[in-house]
Amino acid sequence: MTILDGKKVSNDIKDEIAEHVKAMVSKGEKVPHLAAILVGTDGASMTYVNAKVKACERIGFNSTLIDLPDYTTEEELLQKIDQLNTDNDIDGFIVQLPLPKHIDEQKVLMAVNPDKDVDGFHPTNVGKMALDLPTFLPATPYGIMELLERYQIETSGKNVVVLGRSHIVGRPMSILMSQKRKAGDATVTVVHSRSKNLKEITLEADIVVAAIGISEFLTGDMVKEDVVIIDVGITRVPDATKKTGYRLAGDVEFESVSKKASYITPVPGGVGPMTIAMLLKNTLLARKRNLQ
Repeated sequence: MTILDGKKVSNDIKDEIAEHVKAMVSKGEKVPHLAAILVGTDGASMTYVNAKVKACERIGFNSTLIDLPDYTTEEELLQKIDQLNTDNDIDGFIVQLPLPKHIDEQKVLMAVNPDKDVDGFHPTNVGKMALDLPTFLPATPYGIMELLERYQIETSGKNVVVLGRSHIVGRPMSILMSQKRKAGDATVTVVHSRSKNLKEITLEADIVVAAIGISEFLTGDMVKEDVVIIDVGITRVPDATKKTGYRLAGDVEFESVSKKASYITPVPGGVGPMTIAMLLKNTLLARKRNLQ
C-alpha cells in the first residue's frame, strides 16, 4: 500500500511555480497577485485562507486578504467583488466558502469575473471544462488529477466510483475522469445519498473518490483488493484523547480500507494541500493570460 502524499507533491508544484516567478522577476514582469475574500470567522475557513496566504509568500506571489465581518450584507460583498473584477493589479481571486446564511452563494459566484475565477466555480469555466476547452479547473478536482498523474496511476478503462455529486468536487471529477486526458479515459459512476445498492457499486470500483461529506463513510467491506482511494472529506470528530478535543477524519475509514488499498490519500496531508497548490497554478495561468 502506497500513501499518496499530497503534502510532498504540493511542495514540488510550489517549487516549480516559484521557478516561474523567478523567471518573471528576471524579465521585469509583474508577479502574480492572488486575493481572497473571507466573510465571518468560520474556523476552518480562516485556517484555509491563512494557508493560501502563506503559500503565496513562499513562492513569491503577491497576496491580499480582504477580511469582512459576518454581518456584511450581500450588496456590500458584491461591491467588493466588483472592485476586484476591475482592479488590474489583481490576477485572480477567491471568495472563501461557506458564506453566512443571509448571502446567496450562487449569486456571489456568478458575480466573479470568469477571467479571475481561479477557483474554477463560475458557470463559464465549468462549461468550458465540460467541453474540454482551456480554462481554470476547480482546484480540488484539478489537484486529484495531478496526484493521479504524478503517481502514474493507470486510469484508462478503469471503473471509477465518485461518492458525492457536489458542484465543487463530485461532478467536476466525474467529467474530468471520463475525458480523453492523461488521468482520464475512465468509466465513471456517480453515487449519492439516494443511490441504491451502493456497496455493490463500490465493490466493483478500481478507483474510489470519496467526497460525500460523511466522516468514515466508506469502510473496508465496501471496497475490493488493490483499490485506489482518494479521500476528499475532512471532518472534526470529537476525541477526548487529543489535546484539541477532536481528530480530523476523512470520508474513508482509513484503518480498514488501507488494508485493501494499493494507493490511498491520508487525511490530513492528502487532497487538502493539493487544492492550495492548484489554486496557485490557476493564478499563475491567470497572470500569463494577462501578459498576452
